[in-house]
Amino acid sequence: MTTAAESAIPPQTDQPQPHEISFALPKALHTTAHIHLTMLETCTTVFLSTSTPGDSGGTVKPMGSFVYAMPDRTNPRTAISTTLYTSPTVEYTTRVAKILARRTRAPVYVGCSIDPTALSLTVEEEMEGLTKIVDTIMQRWEQRK
Repeated sequence: MTTAAESAIPPQTDQPQPHEISFALPKALHTTAHIHLTMLETCTTVFLSTSTPGDSGGTVKPMGSFVYAMPDRTNPRTAISTTLYTSPTVEYTTRVAKILARRTRAPVYVGCSIDPTALSLTVEEEMEGLTKIVDTIMQRWEQRK
């Protein structure tokens, strides 16, 4: 016999499952990247953040920037983006959003609180971290099919 609560809520088998991924950023000492990835039929949503060993578990970090990007249908080598919420991380967020939109050929929403200057990353460390993040997301994107 089922209760009213069990029968009122249908099982949700078609819901997209978010992927939560964490890994150490290459060449950025003691910095862990966190990716929250949700792939829907019409778009992909990505939230990026970092943590270091000194971060307190109870502290709230700022949201960061939020950018929408979509592939340019007239030129496959470019992407169009618009900033929905801006913060000092907007340049990094826009870069990630455009790369993902171009590679997936689908619209993406990217929220990001990773600030390479606040982490004191060199250009090389920043680019290696960006490459690792994009490659990790693209691996999951290709596995979804």
